[in-house]
Amino acid sequence: MADGRSETGSPARRRWWRPTLTTLCGLLLLGPAALAAVRILGLDDGTVLALPMAGLQYAALLTLLLTAALAVLRRRWLAGLAAVLVGLQLWWLVPRFVPDGTEVPAGAPRLRVATSNAYMGNISPKALVDLVRSQRLDALAVEELSGSAADALDAAGIRELLPHRELPDGTDTAIYTRLPVTAAADPAWPTTNVTITVDGRPVQLVAVHTYYPLGDARKWAAGMHALRDAVPGRNHNAVLLGDFNATLDHAPMRSLLATGLADTHDELGAGLFPTWPEHNLDLPYLPPMLQIDHVLHGPALLPVSIEEHTLARTDHRAVVAELAVRDR
Repeated sequence: MADGRSETGSPARRRWWRPTLTTLCGLLLLGPAALAAVRILGLDDGTVLALPMAGLQYAALLTLLLTAALAVLRRRWLAGLAAVLVGLQLWWLVPRFVPDGTEVPAGAPRLRVATSNAYMGNISPKALVDLVRSQRLDALAVEELSGSAADALDAAGIRELLPHRELPDGTDTAIYTRLPVTAAADPAWPTTNVTITVDGRPVQLVAVHTYYPLGDARKWAAGMHALRDAVPGRNHNAVLLGDFNATLDHAPMRSLLATGLADTHDELGAGLFPTWPEHNLDLPYLPPMLQIDHVLHGPALLPVSIEEHTLARTDHRAVVAELAVRDR
């Protein structure tokens, strides 16, 4: 004791990192814990908390790493709390990896739809028309479509493939379809919509493009709420597709899905496949991180397949889905 080795010698010095790393892990754990509380309480609805909520899946990965680190450090109580948080996050996220296993009735007619954000009209019209042709699309929703971009699509041949369209004045969202439009747009929907017939069965297509939460979280939430409020009585044979600027963890999206709609990515076990950003001019080196482009549908339709496609000169991956239409 006299020489102080037990207090200041090398064994004690070698142990300083344990409390330091424990403190660091504890502080880092506060972020995912706070985000879990935000999700449970729905505090991202119309607030700036919508921005961090978009990264919940990455917070889950951080929590898993912190749990392992705390276990190595033998901080049992803190590791246990972190493990509980991991369990909660996995309860939310794991089902998105697992297909629902829905059986499609034999002979049910198919509907192939896609959504693509035109990135302020900059999208390559040839790339989009090639997608329509190669994927044999029946309908296409396009967001951020300028007048000049619409003209460029016509010049590239989209009218020959999808001759019917709905592009209301004053909007940047259009629906192109191979199948004839059989009913006027329903004014109850807050955005571009048409009704088509698939083998005698009516299907209502609703193109979605909500405001982005970084620009105005309240406006974004209001747009989502307007969709939710329009759904009752109209969701049975509806397909909502487009750029929702929301992940499956955002409270407004969960509220919309609670009306009886289903997310095709989620049903088919592809609920974590990102669609944005890609080749974004403001984020040129960031790979796709978030799944904000969706195809939702009502109970009259069943999921068959879903894919993401990279197109030239747009920062969103196009989403192509095949749905089966059943009798009831």
